[in-house]
Amino acid sequence: MRGSISWLPSARPMGEQLPGVFLEDPMSRGFSAGLDPMLAPVFLTLDCLETYLDPRLAPLDFLPWLASWMGVELDETLPPARRRAIVDSAGALQPVYGTRAGLVRILELVTGAPVEVRESGGVRWSAAPGADPPGDPEPALDIIVRVPDPTGRAGENMRERVERVVREVRPAHLPFRVQVLPRE
Repeated sequence: MRGSISWLPSARPMGEQLPGVFLEDPMSRGFSAGLDPMLAPVFLTLDCLETYLDPRLAPLDFLPWLASWMGVELDETLPPARRRAIVDSAGALQPVYGTRAGLVRILELVTGAPVEVRESGGVRWSAAPGADPPGDPEPALDIIVRVPDPTGRAGENMRERVERVVREVRPAHLPFRVQVLPRE
């Protein structure tokens, strides 16, 4: 947590920056010395601003704010390394958001497990009019996540987590089904 830290020295003590007429005044020097502990964290933050904007280095309590810039809602129960990877990848995932490839990548980041997505649609070109369209007539997504122990508590949490993410990133008209299966 950022804030007043009693042992943090100021990189720019105010007393040293006073005009000459105030340098000999004990009250002026004492007053400015009293402000140094409050301003030291501000100067430290400004000196290290680029680290606050880098999800690989930012303090953990700062990550949700960075994620909000990218329109990402972080799950605070995820391990810190996974939360950092999600925020770090958010910009690169924007162009594929809502696609099968984007859904797979996002789910792999969130779950840390292999993910398989099967969709009902398809594309086909035909020179003959009236050709049968590809895919299934009913739109659907089948999402399969492979974890070491799908029957345990981790498997149930995984299902809930995957369903929440899929609701956010899938095309709105597609119904979906999530399966958490054992790794092969």
